[in-house]
Amino acid sequence: MTEEANKPAAQEEQGPQFSLQRIYVRDLSFEAPKSPEIFREEWRPSVELDINTRQRTLEGDFHEVVLKLSVTVKNGEQTAFIAEVQQAGIFMVKGLDANGMGHTLGAFCPNILFPYAREALDNLVTRGSFPALMLAPVNFDALYNQELERMKSANEMPA
Repeated sequence: MTEEANKPAAQEEQGPQFSLQRIYVRDLSFEAPKSPEIFREEWRPSVELDINTRQRTLEGDFHEVVLKLSVTVKNGEQTAFIAEVQQAGIFMVKGLDANGMGHTLGAFCPNILFPYAREALDNLVTRGSFPALMLAPVNFDALYNQELERMKSANEMPA
C-alpha cells in the first residue's frame, strides 16, 4: 500500500517526457515541366525554398508534426522543377507547460524531421536528372521565435 501511495510522487519527479514514435513521408511530389528541353540549356539556377510546419494532437500525449519543404528551381525565367516533401513524425510529449510544448512542437520536432526531408528532396531532384540539391541547415528556433513575435505584434494568440 505504501508503494502505491509513493507512485504519484515518483511520477511527478520524473519530469517532462519526450520520445519519437515514428518518422514517415506524408506526401512527396516532383514536377519538371520543361523537360527534356531544360537539359540542353546552360544551367544558371535560382532556388526558392518555402518551409512550413503544422502539428496536431492525435490522442493523449501523442502529436503529429509535419514539416513541409517546397522548392522551386528556375533556370533563367523557366521553371526547371518543383519538388515538395511533407515529412512527418509522431512524438510523445508530456509534462511540459504551454510554452515548452509550443517550442517542442514548433522548433524541436521540425529540427529532427529536417534531415529526413532534405534527403528526400535531394533524392527526388537527382532522380529527375538535375544536380543535387543540398539545402543548408535551418535554425528552427529562430523561425519559431520570429513567428511568436509576428503573432504578438498582430495580437494573435499562439495555437
